[in-house]
Amino acid sequence: MSTAPSVTASASATPDRQPSTRALRGLDALNFTLADVRDGLGPYLAIYLIAVRGPDQGWNEATTGMIMTIAGIAGLIAQTPAGALIDRSQHKRAIVIAAALAVTLSCLVLPFISNFYAVAATQSLAGIAGAIFPPALAAITLGVVGPKLFSKRIGRNEGFNHAGNAVSAALAGGLAYVFGPIVVFWLMGILAALSIGAMLMVPSEAIDNDLARGLDSAEDQGDEQPSGLTALLQNKYLMLFALLAAIFHLSNAAMLTSVGQLLTHLAGKDNATSLIAICIVAAQCVMVPVAMFVGHKADAIGRKPIFLAAFGVLALRGVLYTFSNNPFYLVGVQLLDGIGAGVYGALFPIVVADLTRGTGRFNVSQGAVATAQGLGASLSATLAGLIIVSAGYSAAFLTLAGIAGVGFALYLLVMPETRGFEPEQAGTPSDPTGRPALATA
Repeated sequence: MSTAPSVTASASATPDRQPSTRALRGLDALNFTLADVRDGLGPYLAIYLIAVRGPDQGWNEATTGMIMTIAGIAGLIAQTPAGALIDRSQHKRAIVIAAALAVTLSCLVLPFISNFYAVAATQSLAGIAGAIFPPALAAITLGVVGPKLFSKRIGRNEGFNHAGNAVSAALAGGLAYVFGPIVVFWLMGILAALSIGAMLMVPSEAIDNDLARGLDSAEDQGDEQPSGLTALLQNKYLMLFALLAAIFHLSNAAMLTSVGQLLTHLAGKDNATSLIAICIVAAQCVMVPVAMFVGHKADAIGRKPIFLAAFGVLALRGVLYTFSNNPFYLVGVQLLDGIGAGVYGALFPIVVADLTRGTGRFNVSQGAVATAQGLGASLSATLAGLIIVSAGYSAAFLTLAGIAGVGFALYLLVMPETRGFEPEQAGTPSDPTGRPALATA
């Protein structure tokens, strides 16, 4: 098995980037406006299909979960090609704009169709286009600010992303109370238009395409580009992280949608969209400071302790959902999502960057790990839906919590600290203590 290619320049030799104020403000605006667009309809899809279409048209928790699984599988198949595309392309802005338009159009058509296969097709298109955003935003950020400022900038990106989610969810909840669930479609169209303007604020010349793919210098590193599977197999710790990402999302992805479905039954379809919007706003308001904290402290504290906290809080959240069906209590528990998801969103690209530094495989590796993440997320919806139908909501939440507990144990016992990791040594035997080879200070 070959190892990842080494590079002649170290991270410390990488020249400091001095991004323009316009480029940095553009990144802020892009993460804010894309927050609602990048995930498509998200939990609103379940509410719309169950509350608006309903059992009379054949929509329940199981069929809705199946739609979300199909869309998730389409998205996960696209993850690695999306990362490879971003690595190779020098037109990253155009790709982001095209993806935003595709997600928005696939969702705007939903009120006009009711056939299961048509709904599955449109949401699969949204999943495929949505696969572009995570590697594209991380690559553009790395290409603009460089590796030395990457951790802090990713934390800021996630902060603006969560702030954008909170604002859009608040608008959706308030407007849905007056105009009904259909308002989320109008809102998505407006945000898509704003995201295009934000993307154009980042000048194309401000993006260093060599740094954006994880190279330490602009030296020619050759044209060889491995597949996502090859990138994983060449780095055992990247492969382990992919498994942990899948476990995290197998537990996390269905929690919010399941709460939304439960609220639909408890509060009625007229209030469900507003209540789930409150859940989202509450969690996103917590995610903003959490993501900022992670970005500023990940280098000082290390990645592993913070990631363990995310798994622990995720497990606790699943258990707490079973204690009461009071809508206000459920919204309160949803605040914990701000910690788990806030940590994960900020650390994911940082850990992948740690494990691929200097190899030129940052984005294809992001795609490969995101494929595993997407597999976990897509299976989560179907798993939760089947358990809800057969055994009830409490059983589903406890199952999801147990999965998070498994992830916590695996990360604690097997995953190394990746701060200071030397990717080119990832394929070599570990030292006598069983630890990976790490860079010297």
